Amino acid sequence: MSNIGFPGLGLSFTINKTAFTVFGLRVQWYALIIVVGILAALVYFLRRGTRTEGFSEDDLLNICILVIPISIIGARTVYVLTSLEKYTNFWDAFKIWEGGLAIYGAILFGLATVLLYCRKKRLSALKLLDALAPAVMLGQVIGRWGNFVNAEAYGYSAGVEKLPWRMTVGTVYIDGVPHPEIEFVHPTFLYESLWNLLGFILINLFYRHKKRDGQVFYLYVAWYGLGRGLLEFLRTDSLRVFGLKAFVILGLGSFVAAVLLLIVSYRRAAAEREELEAYASANAAKPAPETAPEPDGTLDAPVDYDREDDSGEDTEIDESEGEDNGNPT
Repeated sequence: MSNIGFPGLGLSFTINKTAFTVFGLRVQWYALIIVVGILAALVYFLRRGTRTEGFSEDDLLNICILVIPISIIGARTVYVLTSLEKYTNFWDAFKIWEGGLAIYGAILFGLATVLLYCRKKRLSALKLLDALAPAVMLGQVIGRWGNFVNAEAYGYSAGVEKLPWRMTVGTVYIDGVPHPEIEFVHPTFLYESLWNLLGFILINLFYRHKKRDGQVFYLYVAWYGLGRGLLEFLRTDSLRVFGLKAFVILGLGSFVAAVLLLIVSYRRAAAEREELEAYASANAAKPAPETAPEPDGTLDAPVDYDREDDSGEDTEIDESEGEDNGNPT
């Protein structure tokens, strides 16, 4: 059971983490919410990929069949590798239904899969990533609510007890260590879900105005990286590498990289536009080529050598004209 409260808003929830049981197998709310997020992303991706980017539905479905399981494997792999202290035996690492996914693992594994598929099938990777990026963001908007059910992915900072949306989750853990003296935390899962929702709306408004392929993807990476990097400062369960919060570095680093790529892309788009305008101006300044006068559509009347003249006598040819009188014929 998860006991979650928002005392400043007068809200409290007691949630059973198990949605239902089938033949002894417990189906968790966390897993169901993730599946709903994946399905929503799939529907968006198919629609955007076919109608806007012109891909065939077969190619998009093939990509989904590959990317979805590989992304889940990637998310679990990165989480386990950065949280080895939580697993006492090898098989516990496979208990994905108990939670524990690192979204950047899903993004990186999924990105590698898309690039390899596009290279093999000779498809435009940037065009496809433009269609895929907002779909992933939609899935993240929904998927974060799985953390709410599990009462996890919260954050802490001094003064949080003064916020009207402060949250209670029972015992608060910071880096796996219980802190019973802490009563209130930040609902960082909610912050991230709302941040992604705003990003999803803005990216869709921007989509029709992109100048080159890849710009939508870069905008997604920048938007999500900035939000995740900043929120990670608050998180109490951050994955760490060499003692550092991995997703602070990865999030803010990807934000900087994506902004630089956007700038380069816009400069290239501007240069291409200038070249086209110069070419069009040069062609407009050239004089039109001269053309031969068109015939007026009439033909000379044929000569009738047998017709009679006005006097009624036959017109005869002067035979002497053809005789040799010293002039060349």
